[in-house]
Amino acid sequence: MSNSKSLWAVEVAPAALNEYARNTLAETLGIVFTEIGPDYIRARMPVDKRTRQYLGILHGGASVALAETVASTASNLVVNPQTHYCVGLEINANHLRSVREGYVWAEARPIHLGRSTHVWDIRIYEEATSRLVAIVRHTVIVLSRLNQGVS
Repeated sequence: MSNSKSLWAVEVAPAALNEYARNTLAETLGIVFTEIGPDYIRARMPVDKRTRQYLGILHGGASVALAETVASTASNLVVNPQTHYCVGLEINANHLRSVREGYVWAEARPIHLGRSTHVWDIRIYEEATSRLVAIVRHTVIVLSRLNQGVS
């Protein structure tokens, strides 16, 4: 995707996304949106008692929740919110290295933005070292608000 033009149909600040995330899984896990660029969106998440597994390392499910939060939010900023909305369809994660403390951050960039599906590449990094922690691919389906309630 080109960095010269924004792909967002909805222009919003990270603070507004954080407000939308109140009382959701994102808030429970401490996920905070930090940046929206012309073709990417970023958020960070703490590695703490909410997001660690019993071995004391970042839980893979927490990483996937971070990735899906960032990518699904991004998809919903690409479509016209009056006519369409997006929800997760499939997600695949490769966990590359463990993290015990601090923060991780995720960046979602589009691979494909079609009429009925979007595919996102999400990279998760350890904040302190910028080391790559996970690579995630997330597919969302674009649904019409006119057909809500029809499965």
